[in-house]
Amino acid sequence: MKDFLFSDDQMDVSKNADNDIVLKSTVEVDESVQYVLDKFDLQSDGNIETVIKRIKAPSLFGVGLIVGPSGSGKSTLLKEFGKEEAITWDNAKAVVSHFDNPKEGTEKLMSVGFNSVPSWLKPFHVLSTGEKYRCLLARQLKSNAVIDEFTSVVDRNVAKSMSKGVRKSCDKDGLRNVVICSCHYDIIDWLQPDWIYDTLTETLTLRGSLRQFPKLEIRIYEDKSKWKIFAKHHYLDGAINKASFQFVAYLGNDPVGFISYLPLPSGTLKNAWREHRLVVMPDYQGLGLGKALTEWVGDKLRSEGKRFYSKTTHPKLGEYRNRSDKWRNTGKNGKIRTNNTGGSMNQKTRNIKCYSHEYVFGDYLFTEDGVPCDLFCECKKCKDRK
Repeated sequence: MKDFLFSDDQMDVSKNADNDIVLKSTVEVDESVQYVLDKFDLQSDGNIETVIKRIKAPSLFGVGLIVGPSGSGKSTLLKEFGKEEAITWDNAKAVVSHFDNPKEGTEKLMSVGFNSVPSWLKPFHVLSTGEKYRCLLARQLKSNAVIDEFTSVVDRNVAKSMSKGVRKSCDKDGLRNVVICSCHYDIIDWLQPDWIYDTLTETLTLRGSLRQFPKLEIRIYEDKSKWKIFAKHHYLDGAINKASFQFVAYLGNDPVGFISYLPLPSGTLKNAWREHRLVVMPDYQGLGLGKALTEWVGDKLRSEGKRFYSKTTHPKLGEYRNRSDKWRNTGKNGKIRTNNTGGSMNQKTRNIKCYSHEYVFGDYLFTEDGVPCDLFCECKKCKDRK
């Protein structure tokens, strides 16, 4: 819902002595208006004047947030920073085809937590409400962008995911002076804005540059009965090996993620296992659940004296592992492989980049005497490792 009360399209907009925004309008005092005035003991001559204090925001920032209840002047204040871009869609084209080039399309869609690759290939009008909003955001997000009614039409879990995605995307791409307007206070900790203006209290709060997102409490259970609800969301294939170990992650009462693994047949590696399937439900993508699930399995297997390997063709997950100290590249990492498995998108034979890693976090976690190592440990194992 827009802040129509303070929309200045049909109002006289001026400034007062304090340089605040003054909105003036006039309505006819007809029978209906007079009835309301009498019924609630009010007085009015039909002239309406509203004063909105201007925001004295920093001249350079990453993300700013205007927050407050509906009808408090947010949209009017947002217009002080620019005009929101109108986005149009061609229903004959996939959403990924609406960007300047394919690389930009995939990167921007992933940056806002829209990681369901099959959905990239669909037209905009068939997507869910949450998917549509992520696509809109992917095209709007750039330096000096203004975004009104942020997350107003999506589930609050989706809102958190998208807020985190916006903050990380702005930091990664060096975007500046992005101003967001919302009536929801629950996004603040996930968006981590550089400043917040609350229209309810008319206060501007400047925040530090330290980013610390909230932690999610995820419960994980072994369960072989839930794959069917995740299968259609896997980005390549809905099949699963029945011999695999399967685990489901819950946020509250909602099943939000799935991971499975199998023994890794090898003539040289002992006690080695490999990731089999990894899925995060669309509404919860962008919160880091996929990364957390794979590393939970890695920790579990390593604590049992086993090794854990993973291959993926998903670029976001693969590039994360390339950068992470918790994963080590194998000799097959970055290799091009021929993919002719068919899968849920009826893929044809083609060459595709494959990421291949071993989970190594926790190497030499204890000295030979059973004492925990730290960054400055000088035990033989840590010296050999360095």
